[in-house]
Amino acid sequence: MLSKSQIKTITSLNQKKYRLQQGLFVAEGVKTINELLASQFSLQQLYTTNSFKIDANLETVVSENELKKISFLKTPNTALAIFKIPEPKAINTNQLLVALDNVRDPGNLGTIIRLCDWFGITDLVCNIETVDCYNPKVVQATMGSITRVNVSYLNLTDFLKTTHMPIFGAFMEGDNIYKSQLPNKGILVLGNEANGISREIEQVITTKISIPRFGQLQSTESLNVATAAAILLSEFRRSER
Repeated sequence: MLSKSQIKTITSLNQKKYRLQQGLFVAEGVKTINELLASQFSLQQLYTTNSFKIDANLETVVSENELKKISFLKTPNTALAIFKIPEPKAINTNQLLVALDNVRDPGNLGTIIRLCDWFGITDLVCNIETVDCYNPKVVQATMGSITRVNVSYLNLTDFLKTTHMPIFGAFMEGDNIYKSQLPNKGILVLGNEANGISREIEQVITTKISIPRFGQLQSTESLNVATAAAILLSEFRRSER
């Protein structure tokens, strides 16, 4: 049986400050947990209604009611695991990178991490204001891709100023992505859901690109940032062929 102390500790990991204090994060669902178990991430403890057949010291079989008390999902899955947050890794700048400027929605970040995984982007760089990649909703949305994409948080302006690669920024008004010459090495910057790329970051962008609207009325204000990321990354990779 889970103690009140265990429940309090686990549920506190929904908040960034406690994740940072304890160096731990939560993953839910059999698929995501199995992806993490097969990766470099270190398991702290697994709570499950069905045994994973792992080290008994790392696994606690719980009831469905107990799982509901610690789950962050409206409809709890059959397992929840606590993993250690890994030490930061060096960023590989000899490739195509994605950079995020103030992306706040956990679902968007999780989807972008999945897109990076799909399109072979191994490094995603974010400014400090971007939502934490170890937020339970982000981890859930990555569906395991968090294990294959190195997410780094830093002073994005300073990072971009020191790079020698071309920097492409997604704007409503910019060069038509479908008519642009795109390199296989560079940085693609995506901005905040409501406000786009900040003025500070805009100043270091070397090329502004956009996804043209084809609707007859031209009345749609903008695309969801994750949707835009999918289209833009597809075009970057297509240009390599």
